[in-house]
Amino acid sequence: MKRVLVLGCTGSIGTNAINIINYMPEEFVLCGVQAHSSKDKLEEISSKYKCPSLLTSEKKSEQELKDFIEQCKPDIVVNGISGAAGLNPSKLVLENGIDLALANKETIVMAGPLIKNLAQENGAKILPVDSEHSAIFNLIQSVGKENVNKIIITASGGPFRTLTKAELEQVTVEQALNHPTWQMGKKITIDSATLANKGLEVIEAAHLFDVTSDKIEVVVHPQSLVHSFVRTNDGMLYAQISEPDMKHPILNALTWPLNKPNYLEPFDIFDKTMTFFRPRIQDFPMLSYAFECVKFGKAYPIAFNAANEVAVNAFLEEKISFQAISRIVRSVLDKNWNQKISNFKDVFKADEAARNYTAELI
Repeated sequence: MKRVLVLGCTGSIGTNAINIINYMPEEFVLCGVQAHSSKDKLEEISSKYKCPSLLTSEKKSEQELKDFIEQCKPDIVVNGISGAAGLNPSKLVLENGIDLALANKETIVMAGPLIKNLAQENGAKILPVDSEHSAIFNLIQSVGKENVNKIIITASGGPFRTLTKAELEQVTVEQALNHPTWQMGKKITIDSATLANKGLEVIEAAHLFDVTSDKIEVVVHPQSLVHSFVRTNDGMLYAQISEPDMKHPILNALTWPLNKPNYLEPFDIFDKTMTFFRPRIQDFPMLSYAFECVKFGKAYPIAFNAANEVAVNAFLEEKISFQAISRIVRSVLDKNWNQKISNFKDVFKADEAARNYTAELI
């Protein structure tokens, strides 16, 4: 039986992870829960699932989080924290040699090489929970890394994939938060609408699977049934297909390397329609900026993530327009981010500089 600690337990990933643990008590026990500031919800979860260890991370020191992780004694940690705030917890988990079920893509975007080295040094595994990266991870396991010619990441296209450039200028916050396929938090929902989320996934895939930007493609797939493809050297495409439900990739990470029977409904292929389109890069430029950041490396991915987080928050507060998000990120990336990233201190320094500059622009 695996002891599971859930970070970001009140969000979409955390809620689904706890659902799995609840329905599979013979496989998992919830040993700890963490949320940023939702103390009432934490106590409710703790009581309902008889989980003795809980932590609100608001205004908590790194040492307190480290002590909390050690106190819970988890076999695996689900990191469902949103944004750059998830990096430090990932670092602490891996420093303790604990396997990491990672939904926080910013961990890899900001510090991919450092995080992977940390996992290797401490004998811990990083198991991707993003549905796309979970799919790629499993497909590569099936066909063999040496046989993969290209990774093809699917994107829903968000709520605005058919809008004209002029219509995009008039988008409201309410419209942007109305995703047609997935139920997610506000920040990731906006990222899906701008395709910044897919951009972050491109950077994450490059680091996780050690591939260059020319080995990654993005295809818009509105039904979100294919969670990603790999193309093998012989030109064949292999896909992972399931309903757009985050329980599948979470469960896969929790049970890896085994593939266990579970309570989730198997995918029914009948009466399904699947369509695929090229992304409209000109109208949704955040995706092309992410490919640039993969090529440039250094602090560019950190600046991309930081600028986007600050700009999205400004949009949610109705300080800027929807289209201004990408224009602001472009302006930030036009600065020089060629500084070498040798340690986590460098990561946080570049992150702070990018956030400050973005705030000044806004």
